[in-house]
Amino acid sequence: MPRHFNTAGPCRAELHYMLPPERRVPEVRALVETQAYFALHAPRQVGKTTALTALAASLTREGRYAAVMVSMETGAPFSADVGAAEDAILDGWRHAATFALPPELRPPAWPAAAPGGRIQAALSAWTTACPRPLVVFIDEVDALRDQALVSVLRQMRAGHNYRPTALPWSLALVGLRDVRDYKVASGGADRLNTASPFNIKVESLTMRDFTAEEVGELYAQHTADTGQPFEADAVARAFELTRGQPWLVNALAYVITTKLVGDRTQAVTVAHVDRARDELIERQDTHLDSLAERLRDPRVRAVVEPMIQGAPLASLAPDDLRFAIDLGLVRRDGDGTVEVANPIYREIIVRSLTDAMRASIPKFAPTWLGPEGAVDWQRLREAFVAFWLQHGEALRGASAYPEAAPHLVLMAFLHRVVNGGGRVERELALGSGRLDLGVEVHGERLGIEVKTWRDADKSRDPTVAGLAQLEEYLARFGTTRGWLVLFDQRSGQPDLPERISVEARVTANGREISVIRL
Repeated sequence: MPRHFNTAGPCRAELHYMLPPERRVPEVRALVETQAYFALHAPRQVGKTTALTALAASLTREGRYAAVMVSMETGAPFSADVGAAEDAILDGWRHAATFALPPELRPPAWPAAAPGGRIQAALSAWTTACPRPLVVFIDEVDALRDQALVSVLRQMRAGHNYRPTALPWSLALVGLRDVRDYKVASGGADRLNTASPFNIKVESLTMRDFTAEEVGELYAQHTADTGQPFEADAVARAFELTRGQPWLVNALAYVITTKLVGDRTQAVTVAHVDRARDELIERQDTHLDSLAERLRDPRVRAVVEPMIQGAPLASLAPDDLRFAIDLGLVRRDGDGTVEVANPIYREIIVRSLTDAMRASIPKFAPTWLGPEGAVDWQRLREAFVAFWLQHGEALRGASAYPEAAPHLVLMAFLHRVVNGGGRVERELALGSGRLDLGVEVHGERLGIEVKTWRDADKSRDPTVAGLAQLEEYLARFGTTRGWLVLFDQRSGQPDLPERISVEARVTANGREISVIRL
């Protein structure tokens, strides 16, 4: 069977194009050597399971350890029943060990134990019976919640001092979150906020994304197997769109090589990568859909909402920012700037937040298009103002992100405008004081600068700063036509019809700008 790009489950070298799995977690082997108990957390679909399953197989094959990757996921439905969760988990462990280890290294019959002690008893019995030091990587730990999770963590901590004779030589907790962010309904909190139930961990690791060179290395495996080349610009574009997020890197290539370019003599181009991006965004596969679901979490909203507005992270708790980073939705740039993790996630975030708005907008005729498809920008401006008068306030009130609602309603309108005949580019930047939008309709471009005037800036009209920012953005976007949209959110303002105004200006550089106050 020919190899292919994998987008579901762990990678297997005989079936999938893949990079050396230990490369992105080089610290793990050293931690095992020192008998460490540790945590590895990273977003979904970055290769945690693939890497640690491969490392466990290598450690076992080398003959010094009995190493295995097991999971807590089977206990998830029983988080309120500790005994039932333990039984389901141990059944899954035995199944995993049967397939991963030779008979002499598999666990003995699990000993009888009371609920709340079965995991420790099982690990102790396995450690004692095993002829080699036992290494256990426990995946999906944060699939457990509440009392079952706390119980399991406490059992492993309680036996820690007896390793490696009565508890595994080395043990790792593997999941989406760091230990302190495990979900637990206890004492009025919804997470541990402390590592105390597992304060025996030596280190908490995460797993990096692919580098630009590694994306090229992965795609080159397809070329070696099939002869189909990826043009250098196409590889660079794939990295630009994904920032090396492994699932996205594979998903783009999978769509291209299985759906867009079946002819292996045809090279993969930038245009193919962009078409694959659009298909992924439209489809919102399980991985992307699960990320979109995270936007409802208040901790994620605390990071994403100001990002849409270009506002600073004023009173954000450090844990909230770390949580959003751990989920893979945002990242720190080299200079410490926080930004959306990659352009594809940026589009998914905006589309998810505007989905209900877009569905609520009634159909309207494209009155801004001439008979030959040319855009009449004045008519488009008039259509937007009329739309805002009729629907803007109602759609704002239905938003889950009230502070960024005006920006989201505008983007929902623009999505309807370009649907099937253009695109919208968005630049989200914390602390920039604005939102930049680039609209392309039938090959013509419009740059939009969005600013909000709030009570905190009551005496500071943002028009002058907005015009300067719009000039800079239009130069970057490559157009001489722009809108400066000012949402006046100050208290005590007249009703919407009275405060709307539209003013046409021409800048010193000859750019045509409409200042729209709403």
